[in-house]
Amino acid sequence: MTFRYALEIAYRGTNYHGWQIQPNASSVQQEIERRLSQLMGNNPASVVGCGRTDTGVHASYYVLHFDVDKELETNQLVYKLNKMLPDDISVFSAQAVTNEFHARFSATSRTYHYFVHQKKDAFLLDSQYLVPEIDFHAMNQAALILLGTQDFTSFSKLHTDVKTNICTVSEAKWNQLTENRWYFEIKADRFLRNMVRAVVGTLLEVGTGNLDEKDLVQIMESKDRGEAKCSVPAKGLFLMDIRYPEELFLKSGIIRRYEL
Repeated sequence: MTFRYALEIAYRGTNYHGWQIQPNASSVQQEIERRLSQLMGNNPASVVGCGRTDTGVHASYYVLHFDVDKELETNQLVYKLNKMLPDDISVFSAQAVTNEFHARFSATSRTYHYFVHQKKDAFLLDSQYLVPEIDFHAMNQAALILLGTQDFTSFSKLHTDVKTNICTVSEAKWNQLTENRWYFEIKADRFLRNMVRAVVGTLLEVGTGNLDEKDLVQIMESKDRGEAKCSVPAKGLFLMDIRYPEELFLKSGIIRRYEL
C-alpha cells in the first residue's frame, strides 16, 4: 500500500540553482530528497514539487508531495527534517493527502511577488532589487493589460517543453510596503519559464518612461520574446502562495508565510 504526503515548506534560493535537481549543481529538491532518504533508512526518496523556480528565486510558500510504503508520524517528520535540512530551507507542515493529489498538476493558482526598493540597503541585497525613481501609477495602468486569458509567449523563456503559452492572470498590481519599498503581485493559473521576471522588467521600462501601454500591447501581440525587455534579477522574486482544491487534502492546509 502506498501513502502520499504533502510538505509545506519555504526556502531562500540564494545558495541554490533553483528547485529542480540538475547535474553538478545544488538544488532545493536535491537537499530534501537526500534528507528524506536518510530518514527512510537510506532508501531512495523522490519528491514532486509544485513547480520550478530558477537559480536564486525564493519561496515563502512551496508545496511538494512524495509517496512511501508506510504511514508516517507527521509531527516527527517535520521536526526531524528541520533538524537535518540547511538553515535556508524550512518545513512548516507535513500532512497526509489523497493519492489523487499532485503538487504540480492539482494546483489551481499560484501567486508571485517581486520586491523592489528605491534606497540602497545592504540588508536587502539578496532579496530585493534596487530601482531608480519610477512611476508606479503608470506601471499599474499598464499591468491591467496582463489580466485575463492570453498568450504570454513574449514573456517566456525560449525552447521550453510546455504545450501551450496561454495563461490566465487574475491579479497584476504594484503594492507599496514602505516609503521606499514596493512589490509586484501577480496571480495566475500557471506561469511560463522566466515569465514573471520578464513581465516585471518590461513594466519597469514603462515606469521609467521608455515604454507606454500601447507598447506593452504590441509586445503581447507579437508573441516574440525578443520584443519584451530584459528580465529582472532572480533575487527579488518570491513564490508566495499555491492554491489547491480543498477536497484533495485529508485535513485543511496549514498555510504559513514569512513576513517580508
